[in-house]
Parts: sequence; C-alpha cells; structure tokens
Amino acid sequence: MRAVRLVVAVFSFALLPGALLACTPAAPAPVTPSAAQSSASSEAATPSPSSSGKLRFTEIATLEQPVAMAVRKDDDRLYVAEQTGRLRTSDGATVIDLSREVSTGNEQGLLGVAFHPSGRWLYLDWTDARGDTHVTEWAYDGSKATARRDVLKVDQPYANHNGGQLAFGPDGHLYIALGDGGSGGDPEGNGQDLGTLLGKILRIDPRGDEPYAVPRDNPFVGKSGARPEIWAYGLRNPWRFTFDRESGDLWIGDVGQNAWEEVDREPAGSKGGANYGWNLREGRRPFRDGEAADLVEPVIVYPLQEGGNCSVIAGHVYRGTKIPWLRGHFLYGDFCAGWVKAAPVDDLDAAAGVGEVEQLSSFGEGPDGELYALSLGGPLYRVDPA
Repeated sequence: MRAVRLVVAVFSFALLPGALLACTPAAPAPVTPSAAQSSASSEAATPSPSSSGKLRFTEIATLEQPVAMAVRKDDDRLYVAEQTGRLRTSDGATVIDLSREVSTGNEQGLLGVAFHPSGRWLYLDWTDARGDTHVTEWAYDGSKATARRDVLKVDQPYANHNGGQLAFGPDGHLYIALGDGGSGGDPEGNGQDLGTLLGKILRIDPRGDEPYAVPRDNPFVGKSGARPEIWAYGLRNPWRFTFDRESGDLWIGDVGQNAWEEVDREPAGSKGGANYGWNLREGRRPFRDGEAADLVEPVIVYPLQEGGNCSVIAGHVYRGTKIPWLRGHFLYGDFCAGWVKAAPVDDLDAAAGVGEVEQLSSFGEGPDGELYALSLGGPLYRVDPA
C-alpha cells in the first residue's frame, strides 16, 4: 500500500508512497490457532447494550504477514493469504504455497484471495519474480488445489501500487484492483488512461471463456481506445475494496499520495465507469493540472501523517448479529496509526474510534456477516463486542 510513506512513519524519510512491509517484524510466527478462538466466542455470544461504541479484537490465530482473507461456500474455515506466498486456513493447513515464486518487495507478494461463488474455484492475486501481477485460478475441492491456470497477467512498471484485492460481486463477476503502476504521482498518467488496466478496478467473468470473458454490460465495451475489462478508474492504489452484503454497495479504500487518504462508495445498481479522480485530484483537492468531467467525490477523507496516518484500510459494512449497535456501520482503519473507526452508512461524518489494531493490513467477513481484522505482524483477530 505505501512503501516509503510507511517509512515516513518509522524513519522520517519520504520519497514515494508505498507499502506495508517497512514495519514487518523480523520473525513472524507460524499459524497457531489460539485458545481464545473457542473461549471468546461463547463469551461474545450475548452482546451487552453497555458495550456499544467499542470493539474487542480477539486473537484467534497467528500467521506470517497476513494481508487478505476469504471464505468458501459450505466451508467453516477462514482462508488467509500470507504476503510471503502461502494461502493458509485458520486451522493451520496450507492450501497453496507460492513462496518460491512471489516477489518480496514491500508492496509485492501474495496480495489477494477470492473464491468463486460456487466454491469450486479459488483465485489468488500475486506478483512474480519480475514484479508483474498475476491473477491465477485453481480448481479446489476443499482439500486439494489443482488445474492451475493464469487468468490475467499485467506488467508492472514499478514495484509499488500493485493493488491486489479480489472479490466476487453480487452479480457473480470477479472484481480486481490494480494500482496506478507505482513510482510517485502517477508519472505515466495511468489513472486517467482508459487504454491501460493500471489504476483501475476490473470486472471479468473468469469462467466465461479462456482466459476470461468480459461482461457485455461493462461500461467501456466497444469504446475505442478503452480496455473493456475496466469497471472504475482514476484510482491510485485501491488496496482493499468490499461489497456490502445487504445493499450491494461497493466501498473502495484508495491510498493517497502526500496529503489525503480516501474512501469511495459506488451505489449498488451502478452501471460502472466512475472516475474517482486520480491523478487530477487527491482526496478532494487538486493534485495535477487537467480536466475531466464528472469526477466522483470521495465519501471519507482524512489527512496523512497527522497522528501517524499513512494508509487507509477499507473494511466492511457490518451485517452480523452479535454486535447490534454496529449494524449498518462501515468499518475502516489506518495501517500505521492503528486506529479503527466505525461510521454509520447514512452519516459517515459521525465516524468514531472503536479500537486499535497494530499494523492493520485488512479486514475480513465471515459467512455469517461477522467481521475479522488482520495484522501484518501476524495476528488474525475476530471482532467482538467490548
């Protein structure tokens, strides 16, 4: 997410915004499910009204640099992507090991995971030894991953801003986040260039054709000079995005350059094609000269460096049951500062701090709508009432 921005917080040295690993512990622990996994779940079963406004983050496993999480249909395990290259389960099994293939730069490695809605295929987003992005598919029966094939490969001009989020939307299509290609300030102008996949969120059908099909209702299908895979553009480094399981709204956390972090929101039913402004704009402020029509304003912005802020981590809208006061709140946080906030979706200005997670790298959502938080330092946390 922010390679050198993160270094700002640690070493007061700033050139390019970037990644997570500048704060990575030297010797991460292996996956070890915690005893708290069973004890805390019963403790949290009956939420108390007096606990509203704060959350508890209960460690349930320890992994090696966890950065993304997914769940599979009719499977009660949590699947966690470790940036070092392994896809592991919350009970300690290794499903796929790419550790000998992934690049290991600050914003590189295994970055995203998603399961096909049927549960029959899984998808990983990762960078190879050259630093280029792959979206790779495996057939998966719950125990073995077989029939590997690359769905998409994208050349990366620089080592940072790789995005990496994968998620199937309510429409059953695969959405893929790609950063602007890296360096600082988007020197190649990729964010506003519809002729490249960089700086975009893509929408494809990975099972519709070889290597994939483009949905016919994608916004740029048939438009000269535009890549038809593009769903949204004008993004710098959309490290994490999520779909609201109830409304279908899309929430995008786009990591900023020098001054502002932002969250964007795309309402359910959108026809796509939204331009979120980068690199003409950072947050709500102009960044570079140029004009474009109908830029979509972010719904949340906050300043960089203030209080140690460095990289926005977009979470989920809570739709679970065990924390009644949190229902309908959007959860998000900051990697360096460690704070986590909850904002009512109909009043985002009312966001309030609800807890802290050191080196927050991602959030996850269980099949029941309950939430999880990941720390690059190793812990996988379950979100409980305080």
